[in-house]
Amino acid sequence: MIEKIKHKKKLFALIVRGKYRSKKGVSFFTENKDIQQFGYMNHKKLHVIKPHIHKRQTRKLIHTSEVILLLKGILRVDFYEKNKKYLFSKILREKDIIMLVHGAHGFKVIKNVQMLEIKQGPYINKLDKVKFEEVNESKIKIKK
Repeated sequence: MIEKIKHKKKLFALIVRGKYRSKKGVSFFTENKDIQQFGYMNHKKLHVIKPHIHKRQTRKLIHTSEVILLLKGILRVDFYEKNKKYLFSKILREKDIIMLVHGAHGFKVIKNVQMLEIKQGPYINKLDKVKFEEVNESKIKIKK
């Protein structure tokens, strides 16, 4: 199952639930125009993916997106507008994947997590991230 999290017609996140499986072959969850790409591959033994080179390309990135693969545990993702106003939260479980695109976000670990984070580089801490106070727990709204 794939969920598109939108706010004011902007894609804030794309969540691919851990139970997702396609029949066979390659299935991309993202569109060709998206600033980050990820998909699922299901091939049988002895299948060959032809050797290839990715051509050099100049791309202009306006913001950083990130993909998180939750290997274990339960993670709450809190979504905020750019102006730091809290919107709602979603729960991620083992094997879920989320691509965070627009808006702001924070996390709370609900059950010990192990996760992978993938984002574009190079990463420059002072230029790439602005931290702010998280929403009060009493205002958390879990969106189904």
